[in-house]
Amino acid sequence: MHKVMRAGINKPKAQQGFTLIELMIVVAIIGILAAIALPAYQNYTVRAQVSEIILAASAGRTDIAEYVSSNGDLPADGYGIEEQESDLVADSAWTNQEIQVTAGTGIHPDVDGETIILRPAGYSPGDGTVNWECGGSIPERFRPGTCRDF
Repeated sequence: MHKVMRAGINKPKAQQGFTLIELMIVVAIIGILAAIALPAYQNYTVRAQVSEIILAASAGRTDIAEYVSSNGDLPADGYGIEEQESDLVADSAWTNQEIQVTAGTGIHPDVDGETIILRPAGYSPGDGTVNWECGGSIPERFRPGTCRDF
């Protein structure tokens, strides 16, 4: 048998790599994903730091609950509450019948120096139970859902 040779039919060459347009499309897709992901990541990071500020405020809740349990009423302004040491917290105090925690600096321009406030919404002197509302001047988008009472 003879092998018939046909003109113009060759074996296809193996592709050597990506074309320039394929590489440009991949770079564009990565750029779009990065443009979406970076702001979301930054908001997530700020929310985590605000949660730490709320945790610092929560340490004072125990002190107030113990006071209510022992004395049957809320303490006077200036009552010493436990202060959590953190780079994110500038100050915490019992003032105006509420726990006020001031954020430190370097977190986010909308958060730096703003406050988280824990306010007693009701209490039971017999067992020291205090119900709390959470709010403050830190923008809601950075506070967890449980801290948007006012």
